Amino acid sequence: MGKTVAFLYNDEFQEYDFSPTHPLKPIRLKLTYELLKDYGVFGSSQVKVIPGRLATDGELMLVHAPEYIGAVKKISETGSEPSYAYAFGIGPGDNPAFKGMHEASSLIAGCSIVAIDEVMNKKAEHAVSISGGLHHALRDKASGFCVYNDPAIAIAYATKKYDVRVAYIDIDAHHGDGVQWAFYNRADVLTISLHESGQFLFPGTGFIDEVGIGKGEGFSVNVPLEPGTYDDLYLSAFNSIVPPIVRAFKPDLIVSQNGCDTHYTDPLAELSLTTNAYEKLYAAIHNLAHEICNGRLVALGGGGYQAYQVVPRAWSLLSADLAEINLNNFVPESWQKLCSEKAHTKCPDSLRDRETAPTAFAESIEDKTAHIIVSVKQKVFPYYGLPTR
Repeated sequence: MGKTVAFLYNDEFQEYDFSPTHPLKPIRLKLTYELLKDYGVFGSSQVKVIPGRLATDGELMLVHAPEYIGAVKKISETGSEPSYAYAFGIGPGDNPAFKGMHEASSLIAGCSIVAIDEVMNKKAEHAVSISGGLHHALRDKASGFCVYNDPAIAIAYATKKYDVRVAYIDIDAHHGDGVQWAFYNRADVLTISLHESGQFLFPGTGFIDEVGIGKGEGFSVNVPLEPGTYDDLYLSAFNSIVPPIVRAFKPDLIVSQNGCDTHYTDPLAELSLTTNAYEKLYAAIHNLAHEICNGRLVALGGGGYQAYQVVPRAWSLLSADLAEINLNNFVPESWQKLCSEKAHTKCPDSLRDRETAPTAFAESIEDKTAHIIVSVKQKVFPYYGLPTR
């Protein structure tokens, strides 16, 4: 079989919309799809676009409490916020109610499940679900723009239906807390999150000593990075920690969360990555999948609050990497026009960043990153029999 990639897409993604002023803008998903389409990626034999479906209540309950799902459904009917909504994390702020919230959220979870099936049933070598990656939702609570935790649901579904060991690799700027807690006491799911330290950024978790409990001890790995961490330092941390642990764990499937709020222009976080780092990270995870688990890789979206300037470019590079397609650096004019109309400002004409990110306080961040790498190795590597130096 060739390098086939299943790309999950539904026009209904636009309905996961908290409000016109909310930072999580669903237009980013449409613009990613349109950019790949204008590049001709969907006309290639390597990539097939398939629709997702709504997750069933039973699938949602692999991670979420029945009373929470019931509350989301009830709130979803009118989009109003009854007095009990806030107890479930829904209300003014990060997760305002909206009509159709349950269906929009279930579709995202269902897309991530379909992505699992595509890969596990060998219909595709890899699958991309850009609407997914909503990694903050907890068992009984919405959190951080996330109503249902599609990565956790998809992983729980994979372990139950296919009896597989799963490595979850999260490169969002924010700690993948909801996924971590869902599997914190399990040895069949390895969660690895590289993120801006919880000392500085929501959700305030993801410290090095969060390693799992009981049977799960050693299977939760956190790499909390300093604000301002730039490409070379981030890549050094990733390459020092992630491949050795994933190789030792020997997963049957890798699920990656590819939030691009790590970009140096992102308004909600303070890391300093460019698309140059993204391409290297995507390739590294892709290569690990081929090396360790016969290519089985499900790639999800995640955060990213430069909806016009960054997200479509980042996830187009992700999709192209998995399909092993080289994209011209000049962004098609048709897409530039569409994007600029939506953004009411000029959109990028270059797929990759031309400039490098600012590296203020580079020396102090360099020393701190080296210390973080050593600390993570000392804390986690012994569980895998790996050398800590």
